[in-house]
Amino acid sequence: MNNPLEGKGVLVTGASSGIGRATALALSGAGARVAVGARRADRLRALTGDAPGEMLALDLDVTDPESVRDAVAATVARFGTLDVLVNNAGVMLSGPILGADTAEWTRMVETNLLGSMYAVHAALPHLLSTRGAVVQISSTSGRTASAASGVYAATKFGVNAFSEALRQEVTAQGVRVVVIEPGFVATELTSHLTDPTMRAAARDMADSMRTLQAEDVAAAVRYALTQPEHVAVNEILIRPTDQTR
Repeated sequence: MNNPLEGKGVLVTGASSGIGRATALALSGAGARVAVGARRADRLRALTGDAPGEMLALDLDVTDPESVRDAVAATVARFGTLDVLVNNAGVMLSGPILGADTAEWTRMVETNLLGSMYAVHAALPHLLSTRGAVVQISSTSGRTASAASGVYAATKFGVNAFSEALRQEVTAQGVRVVVIEPGFVATELTSHLTDPTMRAAARDMADSMRTLQAEDVAAAVRYALTQPEHVAVNEILIRPTDQTR
């Protein structure tokens, strides 16, 4: 049986934990050669040891355009190709707008939105030549904003808008753009929260449902990337069955 991912060159950002880690392992298991980027180099080394296939660990800070360009160049140098970019790096620093630490806003915009834009900008020439794919890990917050998550939602709405414009620009040239919008996932993301009330609310929410696992989202990524070339799965919204909104 033909394996669409066999030998493909993939770059996954934010790969040191959670969805990024699970996606890197899933795509490696599907035969891809995977470059994993993050700032926590020790975790990446452990990840490469767990990978079933060839995996390259890269020190990557998506908020730094030069770091992003270097990671793309290193991926192409190692694999000779870049067929898939998975933009997963992100932080969630939710809290009320009144009294917020605006430095946290800057961090979210730079990581979640600008970081994914920088990665697309650096990778796109290669993806056009390989007729590859961009996978954007967004969120249900990219569809519905809620109190105490205004800036996080704004970054994810931005990711969705940027992705649709990108799709319109490159789909006729064979590049597929996939937006994955997970609901509540059991990952480290909620540990980023500095507001004690928000941390408690996140714990309560997790306790109230059967949350998604990172591997569930990775399976959605793999599904989208293994469709025939003429099929573009542009958007996957995936929530826990128990999540009402």
